[in-house]
Amino acid sequence: MDLAVVFRAVPEHYYIHNEHRGETLHRSASESIHRELIALDVVEGARVLEIGTGTGYSGALLAALAGASGRVTSIDISEHLISWADRLHRQRGLTTITCHVVDGMAGYPPHAPYQRLVAWCTPPRLPRAWVDQLTPDGRIVTCLPIAAQPSTTMITTISLSAGQPRVDAMTFGGYAQSTASPVEDALTVPGRWVDYIHQQPAPAWISIGWRDRDDQQHTGARAALRLLLNPQHTETYAGSPLDWLSWTAYSVVAAGDNRSVAALHNGVRGIGHTTASSAAMILTNSTIIADSPRSPSLAALRSWLDRWEHAGRPAATWYRPILTPNDDDDLPPRLGSHYRSRNSADR
Repeated sequence: MDLAVVFRAVPEHYYIHNEHRGETLHRSASESIHRELIALDVVEGARVLEIGTGTGYSGALLAALAGASGRVTSIDISEHLISWADRLHRQRGLTTITCHVVDGMAGYPPHAPYQRLVAWCTPPRLPRAWVDQLTPDGRIVTCLPIAAQPSTTMITTISLSAGQPRVDAMTFGGYAQSTASPVEDALTVPGRWVDYIHQQPAPAWISIGWRDRDDQQHTGARAALRLLLNPQHTETYAGSPLDWLSWTAYSVVAAGDNRSVAALHNGVRGIGHTTASSAAMILTNSTIIADSPRSPSLAALRSWLDRWEHAGRPAATWYRPILTPNDDDDLPPRLGSHYRSRNSADR
């Protein structure tokens, strides 16, 4: 099947800028949707589960790829998104796709098994339910976290081997975190792994890798964010422009527990080193901020950046992903057994 022909045949504008519905905010970029569907490799007649209905555009593409003999099930926690997508599909005469309001982390057992599953959100881990609802030759394309922090993810293509999930490929990228109920804005403040939020004059937040060493009042996270909001040292990174996606992934390998992610009042994100008494981050605009020119965190951040540059700003293929069974109790019990991705690098 010529995917380019299919992508041109489905009217993107009809779903995204429908005159009756209005524009849907925080939708996935069409280029990303096309990339993930190419990786998904939908075959004629496939049964497909889509998690995250969005505008309905991606579901329409899936229906076109699966053909008249295929079946697409699209699920979302938002009744508003489901009702509009279903209405737009019906107006176009699509009968091979159905939309349902459910929590996607549990999959959708009534229409299982599926040969293909795609998720336009980031679960905390790969749900066991998704694996159990897949056929032996099935494939999953989803965004998975590579650290317990926001915006630290990889787009992952997964297949089954002897009933167990195996990563076949990864690429840089990410989608908003999955949530148990609809939220108006899943991007300004992520739904999980945020350790402290400073609300005024606009939301600023921090996620620390050393949260298990912080107290219940998040005193350390609060102190680190305060240092970043009032930096005493600023410089421009000599290696700009940044390859932010490469740096995001590599910093997980280089940084260890002191890796931290923050979003400041101006909305600019940063990655760096923090403790309760020092903090330094490089921002997406290539600015480095720190609590002082002699900050221990600044020295650590510079060391990480040097290692990243020496490694050649690695592409996603540089990493060797491993999925390992995980039964930690920090997730709702209804999610059951999950898999967490760990990344090792060929250094």
